[in-house]
Amino acid sequence: MNPSILVTGGAGFIGSHTVVALAAAGYQPIIVDDFSNSEASVLAGIEKILGYQVPCYAEDCNQYQLLRKIFREHQIVGVIHFAAYKAVGESMQEPLAYYQNNLGSLITLMDAMLAEGVPNLIFSSSCTVYGNPDHPPVTEETPIKPAASVYGNTKQIGEEIIRDVCAAKPLKAISLRYFNPVGAHPSAEIGELPRGIPNNLVPFITQTAAGLRSELTIFGGDYPTPDGSCIRDYIHVMDLAEAHVSALQFADHQPSTQYYNTFNLGSGNGHSVLELVHLFEKTCKTPLPYRIGPRREGDVVAVWADVQKSSAMLKWNTKRSLEQALEDAWRWQLKLSGNQT
Repeated sequence: MNPSILVTGGAGFIGSHTVVALAAAGYQPIIVDDFSNSEASVLAGIEKILGYQVPCYAEDCNQYQLLRKIFREHQIVGVIHFAAYKAVGESMQEPLAYYQNNLGSLITLMDAMLAEGVPNLIFSSSCTVYGNPDHPPVTEETPIKPAASVYGNTKQIGEEIIRDVCAAKPLKAISLRYFNPVGAHPSAEIGELPRGIPNNLVPFITQTAAGLRSELTIFGGDYPTPDGSCIRDYIHVMDLAEAHVSALQFADHQPSTQYYNTFNLGSGNGHSVLELVHLFEKTCKTPLPYRIGPRREGDVVAVWADVQKSSAMLKWNTKRSLEQALEDAWRWQLKLSGNQT
């Protein structure tokens, strides 16, 4: 039997691609997702890629007894925890909901893992923990600055909770600090599904290119960068998904029953927003109407990852180019729009 891994939030953007990567690596993924920020149609896309139906519990992962039942029934050996509220703006308006859900579910999950002896946890963290860094690229030793949002603070506090539990209890855990995941599965069966106006740049680009939006607004053209727009580290979502498998295997092979570590997951390269726009136009041969708007409050000027630690310890490196990510995202958008590629 293939070892079973619970994926909370497994119908989300990164979660669904990680489910596919887990199956490709010989694991049996089990999904828990309450579909508050995802679509049930994603399950059909996963099934088309894998050729079988992944078990899915349409439940909230704040339920202690439910988690214990799933751990026992499926003999779970590890958990990848994505499930969380994630809208930065909403987190500032509804802080209690974000603290209660994002931290409450993490505590409930670890409580159930300890009760059932599930040894491995991979936590979905974020590069937002670094705030506005003084000197990119950032390493895992770069000082953690005060979070710019309640959402970001839930990631910082989440990391602290996991670290403290691992110091006291038999648990091996890794926090993965993502930079900017983009792209889609090359099959165009799964990809990013924003609800309403996209929070992320690439779906906004593809929706504009597809004619669903009149133009793209680039927030700020006067930053101290080569072209005046913000700089980010964009990573193909399938590279990111495969890093979760590497992290899970790495944690599982640690000889100590108590282990905690953090890793950056990015491409190691910074690209400006304008660079990304022009690269999309060139790669996908599609014009993109855009304008330069005012700066957006809370935006970091420039951040990208130093990935030497994840490369050396996890034996993981990105394989896919930014051009491939944009092509995959565009293919996914065309499918959503009902067009043929």
